[in-house]
Amino acid sequence: MKGYKSLFGLLLAVTITLLLGCENNQDTLYKASVEYSIENGVIVLDEPERTAEQQSMIEFRAEPLESVRVGFVGLGMRGPGAVERFTYIEGTAIKALCDKYAERAEACQAYLERAGMPRAEIYSGDDGYKALCEREDIDLVYICTPWQLHVEVAEYAMNHGKHVAIEVPSANTVEECWRLVDAAERNRVHCTILENCCYDHFELTTLNMANKGLFGEIIHAEGAYIHNLEPYWEHYADNWRLEYNQAHNGDIYATHGIGPNCQALNIHRGDRLDYLVAMSTKSINGSKLTKELMGEEECKQGDQINTLIRTVNGCTIDMQHNVMTPRPYSRMYQLVGTEGYANKYPVAGYTFKLDQLRCVDENTMPDIEDLNHHTFAPTEVVKEMTAKYKHPVQLQLVNGLPLQEYSLTVGGHGGMDYIMDYRLVYCLRNGLPLDMDVYDAAEWSSMGELTRISIENGSKPVKVPDFTRGDWDKVDGLTFYFAE
Repeated sequence: MKGYKSLFGLLLAVTITLLLGCENNQDTLYKASVEYSIENGVIVLDEPERTAEQQSMIEFRAEPLESVRVGFVGLGMRGPGAVERFTYIEGTAIKALCDKYAERAEACQAYLERAGMPRAEIYSGDDGYKALCEREDIDLVYICTPWQLHVEVAEYAMNHGKHVAIEVPSANTVEECWRLVDAAERNRVHCTILENCCYDHFELTTLNMANKGLFGEIIHAEGAYIHNLEPYWEHYADNWRLEYNQAHNGDIYATHGIGPNCQALNIHRGDRLDYLVAMSTKSINGSKLTKELMGEEECKQGDQINTLIRTVNGCTIDMQHNVMTPRPYSRMYQLVGTEGYANKYPVAGYTFKLDQLRCVDENTMPDIEDLNHHTFAPTEVVKEMTAKYKHPVQLQLVNGLPLQEYSLTVGGHGGMDYIMDYRLVYCLRNGLPLDMDVYDAAEWSSMGELTRISIENGSKPVKVPDFTRGDWDKVDGLTFYFAE
């Protein structure tokens, strides 16, 4: 019997060791860019403290600029359009153009010539951006490089006293997000994310409706980036985008969906993202694509990524990412409130509580088969409401026209790119807080790695870092500022 007890004890010890080993392997399955621990089943990432040389950037105002002198870095797919749009914005001077390939930068001189503006200085090569950032006559560095270079360029620019505007996502890892926050807080310069979807006409009008209380209290939002990129993969320089998808799982392009939703929920301005849970499908189309174009046997990016987020104040956000299957384009923008509902894709419309469940006789039970009671408000009602509740940004006058109307003459994703650039220049020239700050850039961009951490740790909940370091409730509601 004694021998059996000894054997049982040995087997028990080995079993416990194996179980602990399995748990440890699960907990460290994905090595994140920052250290993390698992507390009560929730993954919690380490958060660096603010140093003595750093200050909060909440509602930060820089000195007004008479003219915004700008240098563009990255002139492949998105950069040239930005250069052209800036030629339509009063109070700007395009001083420098930079791309890895000199001919791309040189090609953008045509926009300046067409606008009667002086030629810009050309920079090229892997380190050309450094000389651009070191110039004394540049106030803003506008970054449209491949994602992998965003933080490298932005950090260098901020350390040289420049404001930065970064294409989406502004960073790829949580560690990079903290680097953006630290550089902005240390150098006291603006760092904004170029999230054009926050300036879409539907989103702006809907945001204003939400601010006016038409939807009651918003309790849920949905967003996505669903865009079959099959026609575009081979047009990204050096195949950088497909390479990134092949190597990284998670919602790596979340900002189009989450940005407008965070604004409607006043994230960093009375509420903040608390934790998320993410999961992915297997990779079928992605694996086939990367094998054909890259010779790689594995694609880490699942064809479909699904994420649920909960805020501190008890609201939820549903996010999706899919660039691999032939689904119709959708950013799945939805707001669910206690008094109403807004939806943009696939059919745009609004629903308000007072229009619902009307009966001929108030004592008669509604016909549950009649779904007409549960549809969008009538077209004439929506037309009247959207005209009445246009956002103040849409009504800003530019060359005698409302900004929304003028933006359509310039273009850029239906005008929202121009509104984004106009607002950036307007706030810099008037010394106002930007519509989107460094904490927005960090939190929206952090979704890429946070969702990957959740997925690769068995869809465990992941705590969203507080990039404001406790300042998320210092402001009550999002404000778009205007000069007196």
